[in-house]
Amino acid sequence: MRSLASKLREQRIKQTPFPLKDLREINPAHVEKLKALGIRNVNEMLKAGRTRKRRQDLSAKTGIKPEAILELVKLSDLARIRGVKSTRARLYYDAGVDTVEKMAKWNPEKLRAMLIDFVEKTGFDGIAPLPKEAESTVAEAKKLPKIVEY
Repeated sequence: MRSLASKLREQRIKQTPFPLKDLREINPAHVEKLKALGIRNVNEMLKAGRTRKRRQDLSAKTGIKPEAILELVKLSDLARIRGVKSTRARLYYDAGVDTVEKMAKWNPEKLRAMLIDFVEKTGFDGIAPLPKEAESTVAEAKKLPKIVEY
């Protein structure tokens, strides 16, 4: 009964899409150019850039390099994972786990160990996920459908 009530609450609660401007280490000028086209959050970024063709068109319209558009799409894709937003999305992206599909393939313990090593070696301003967080992140990634074409 408790599980059913929890699921019903989740369906009723509409989550506010994460704003692009709040993603870590993103060029504010890029955010403003995208905002001018009506792209303000990660959901809108995914819709606008989910295919190679759409990303090329977006690059042409905004003057933002294709690599920067792809980075925004990948960070937005990672933000679909519950609990992954600004710092975690940047950590996973910088460490090379830059798509939901890549995340889903990881063993949580090995992911955490790799991230601990990455943080120590690079001086990343943040911490690796705790064991339960790594478990839930990988489990959530496995549940998500592929929506971005690379």
